[in-house]
Amino acid sequence: MRTMAWKAVKRALVLIAIGVAALFVVRAYDSQRGPPLEVWHTYVPEELHRSDIDHSDWAGYLKAEDAIFESVRAEVTQKLPPEERVPVNRYFDGSPIYPGRFSQDWNRSYVLEPDGPPVGAVVFLHGLTDSPYSLRHIARLYREYGFVAIAIRLPGHGTVPAGLADIDWEDWSAATRLAVREAQRRIGPTQPLHLVGFSNGGALAMMYALEALDDAQLRRPDRITLISPMIGITAFARFAGLAGLPALFPPFAKAAWLSVLPEFNPFKYNSFPVNGARQSHLLTMALQRAVADRATDGRLAGLAPIITFQSVMDFTVSTRAIVSGLYRHLPANGSELVLFDVNRSTKFGLLLNRASDTMLNRVLPDPPRRFRTTVITNADPERNDVVERTVEAGGDAEQVRELGLIYPFDVYSLSHVALPFPTTDSLYGLQPDPAEDFGIHLGAVAARGERGALIVSMDALLRMSSNPFFPYLLQRIEEPLAPSRAGRTLRDGQSAAKP
Repeated sequence: MRTMAWKAVKRALVLIAIGVAALFVVRAYDSQRGPPLEVWHTYVPEELHRSDIDHSDWAGYLKAEDAIFESVRAEVTQKLPPEERVPVNRYFDGSPIYPGRFSQDWNRSYVLEPDGPPVGAVVFLHGLTDSPYSLRHIARLYREYGFVAIAIRLPGHGTVPAGLADIDWEDWSAATRLAVREAQRRIGPTQPLHLVGFSNGGALAMMYALEALDDAQLRRPDRITLISPMIGITAFARFAGLAGLPALFPPFAKAAWLSVLPEFNPFKYNSFPVNGARQSHLLTMALQRAVADRATDGRLAGLAPIITFQSVMDFTVSTRAIVSGLYRHLPANGSELVLFDVNRSTKFGLLLNRASDTMLNRVLPDPPRRFRTTVITNADPERNDVVERTVEAGGDAEQVRELGLIYPFDVYSLSHVALPFPTTDSLYGLQPDPAEDFGIHLGAVAARGERGALIVSMDALLRMSSNPFFPYLLQRIEEPLAPSRAGRTLRDGQSAAKP
């Protein structure tokens, strides 16, 4: 009997080994398709890591950042082969999208100072493959209300995609702590400290806030704003590390990349290394454990109020995980979840899959809830004007408010990347502001033509990249900054801060 059991175990192990080997071969073969790796995929800048960052200050971080950007100029820009010196390459110094030609390179860390002494400080944390560019509109709002805005470039970002190949999520957390130290240095002990995190930066903001509950040396934030936060991501990311295993053999170096694409965006990577997905997964797993652990023993009672803005449809992060992994654990501390629904008046709504149409009802638990819930949705399925539908924490009655905003008729939903950008954003907006020029208008492209003619997939161009409800998002962020100004109309799409 024991012999038969051992034979069964050996047979199972052999089958597993064969399966793993087959997957290895398939992944190695698949990785050879597409364009070859370029110098921005192979040159890895020497970033500061967590131990260095924890012992550094803002000035030291900026000095190291200057050295990193200079190394990219020397090792990438100045060594481009002739065939890569083309206008569509962000690393070609003759390109209109070369970041070094702009009056400010938004890939770098920056500080926005108020006109007078600061009344508070705010730290901005950008997303994965992104840069500090993404939160500059909200940073300007805070500055106009007297806050000093600290926007840090997280390690591995803003330079070359290969920078993400040698980074751990703990390096990002260390950079978050450094940015908060700098914010705290600039304000008094009783002045407010806010955190604003977008996507992966949202996960980092939450990790810091949770760590501060246990560490008296960390300044606790007074308010947390999350935009498309990466509380949970797709299941594939769990196995991203395995996808990169063939890269251990030099002929299959491309297996270390989930995508290898032309780099035509001046402030965001298009190519994506396996390690980026792996680290974001490890971060979200650590975050969910930290939330659950602190909820079990009641430590979340000291957490600051959180307001989260999230598109119901999000291909990058799990909208459901925001509720199941975070909000269902929160105490009744004044937190709020704002969801942007799909456009229910669009004339091609019949093409929406059933999961998209019913996502809102599947994401939200039935009231009463311990947090305030707001849904931005069509006033009527036949109309494209939107309303705010709010259910207060602990209640079940819905309050409806007209916003004077409309869903564009040709937009069926927002997206993960759209929320922090107004439609006037020069790079991502539907109606880009001509006062700024970053060499390309990615959000205004209305592509029509034959497939295969463009250097980028149609999916990338069709994805909504700006937010028609951005004035509402700004107004909600603004409420605790200036309560007396929070109730003005949004009909003209204006905000207290000029985008």
